[in-house]
Amino acid sequence: MSRSVFALMVCVFGVTTGEFVIAGLLPDIAAGLAVPIPAAGLLVTAYALGMIVGGPLLTIWTASASRKPLLAVLLVVAVVGNLASAFAPSYPVLFAARIATALVTATFFASALVVATSTAPAGKQASTVAMLALGMNLAMILGAPIGTVIGGAYGWRATFLAIAVWCVLGLLLVLRTVPDVPRAGSGGFAQLGVLRSRGVLLAIAVTAVGNAGLLAVFTYLAPLLVDVSGFAPGAVPLLLLAYGVGATVGNLAGGRLADLAPRIAQPALLAALAVALVALWAVSANRPATVGLVVLVGALGFAVVPGMQTRVLAAASSAVEAAPTLAIAVNASAYQLAAAFAGWFGGLVLAAGWGAAAIALVAAAVTLAGAALSTAGRATSESPLPAR
Repeated sequence: MSRSVFALMVCVFGVTTGEFVIAGLLPDIAAGLAVPIPAAGLLVTAYALGMIVGGPLLTIWTASASRKPLLAVLLVVAVVGNLASAFAPSYPVLFAARIATALVTATFFASALVVATSTAPAGKQASTVAMLALGMNLAMILGAPIGTVIGGAYGWRATFLAIAVWCVLGLLLVLRTVPDVPRAGSGGFAQLGVLRSRGVLLAIAVTAVGNAGLLAVFTYLAPLLVDVSGFAPGAVPLLLLAYGVGATVGNLAGGRLADLAPRIAQPALLAALAVALVALWAVSANRPATVGLVVLVGALGFAVVPGMQTRVLAAASSAVEAAPTLAIAVNASAYQLAAAFAGWFGGLVLAAGWGAAAIALVAAAVTLAGAALSTAGRATSESPLPAR
């Protein structure tokens, strides 16, 4: 791993920890600002909406900027946003600070991916994407729990302060190690032309559909583990950690596979994930088997991520209106929309009385649809990413 990729991974860890940690802090935030839990929960919704809507718009607005200065400015905004969260005197101020940090998250990740892959050796783009995604994996399995522990020991404000300090460290590493990369593709609203590309739209659709099933299972994993498998509630955090470990290993392995076999890795991994989800449904009453399948589902679910991101980058780079940064930002929005849809249809399954295990079966069907989309899209030739 190059020093610049490591620096960007450190930054991704800090920025995305700020996204994941809020769930563990909601009761403390609600008590500290004297608001009900549902109102505190809207902080999560606000962050998601900031990424879905604001990420692509900010990406368009910053299209003319060179990448390294842009990364630095975005990190400064993340630092200020987390400091504002730490010292927010009221709920509205915290709400606004969360939106501000959400706005830069999608654009930062998209810009970091473009910089990292444009400087990667030929044939190593997906592995490079996997290293940045590793920062996100670590934020989920380490950053969020550590942030929650800090909040429990020193108050929720200390968590946001710690994230701000980490982002300052990331900023210093970026300034020292990351090379400047000129802006890629068109500028301003001309970038929207990339969304007329069939290859780009199909790649984004694969991200949305291919992840929706996994996200539904993850959203309702605790009810499945407790109500169906019979685990004690206290075992759920350990099983989520096992899922995260599987996700980390799968992410790194998926990057290698996507580099070695870019045309077949994605549909094959999605098909394998669908099979694993069916198996999870079938054996969910067996606790040892469920543990193994939770790890396997996490591994396969995250093994597809590097290939998905690389596919969007490749399609956007070869489009008539090349705008890879915007395409990645829109791809992040698609992922957030998939998460919202996943929570909705998983709730419908439970409301219908089918039980939490049935969510895995429905999720397998959705994942197979993603595999079919991926296979259909491979009929369209895509140019490989250039190495610089």
